[in-house]
Amino acid sequence: MASIGVTATVAAAIIVAPASTAAAHAGCGTTVGDRDNSTWVYSAAGANMRQGSGTHCNSNGVAYASHRLDYHCYTIGNDGYTWTYVRNDTTGATGWIRDNLLADYGSGVYCGF
Repeated sequence: MASIGVTATVAAAIIVAPASTAAAHAGCGTTVGDRDNSTWVYSAAGANMRQGSGTHCNSNGVAYASHRLDYHCYTIGNDGYTWTYVRNDTTGATGWIRDNLLADYGSGVYCGF
């Protein structure tokens, strides 16, 4: 009987996990306001600023180490990585950058979706 309980628990986890991941993803064209209120940072080294939290979304530009970035918030992409929405104050562009491409791993404030 113990195996029935384990099977039911695993099945429930499988059903719940995809829904929560899909809800967190920022689709192409998603923008967000500044929720982070952090100071501007120099943390990118040639990172694409994408229109959503996925590499399938077009790039709005590239953030370099000399660029000042204003973090707005982060979300979880369908790829399992966290992504931060930024405004590049050097170029004026906005977009999503995967956090492992930022020296400080991006915003610490969740976007809420």
